[in-house]
Amino acid sequence: MQVPYRKPGKYMIQKSDPLITGAKLTELEKELTKLKKIRPGAAAEVSRLAEMGDFSENVEYQLAKGRLRGINNAIFKIANQLNQAVVIKPQTQTNEVQIGHIVTIETENGPKTYQILGSAETNPGTGTISHNSPLGSALMDKKVGDVIKIKLTNKEIEYKIIEIK
Repeated sequence: MQVPYRKPGKYMIQKSDPLITGAKLTELEKELTKLKKIRPGAAAEVSRLAEMGDFSENVEYQLAKGRLRGINNAIFKIANQLNQAVVIKPQTQTNEVQIGHIVTIETENGPKTYQILGSAETNPGTGTISHNSPLGSALMDKKVGDVIKIKLTNKEIEYKIIEIK
């Protein structure tokens, strides 16, 4: 299936970050398999409801068609993400911060630990940040002992790298 080209605009879907871990790759593959298994049943339901007559007044048909469209969109999105996926390999060197590393930094509230991954897996609440985030991009290629500065709207914050795993 060929995707139509659309001019960039307000509702344009941004390109997803292709960097994912092996665990996320497995999770996406399982989700795709599950969606492909339920798709034939949803398509059969749409066909069955289409035989009931007038489409404009057939609410069940409209809902079933919407569900099938949602399943198809999810399959397309996940398949596209899997086709572009670049698996993050476990890093053995810990001289410089790279994608996949766990970094401990000294903040004004004490030490904090973050894992730097791709945008698809970020969860700042659990300490997983993107390499594209302000903190993640500032940490990239830095070494233990380096001090990084991040500018916020009204102040500048300094962090010191304590440990890289």
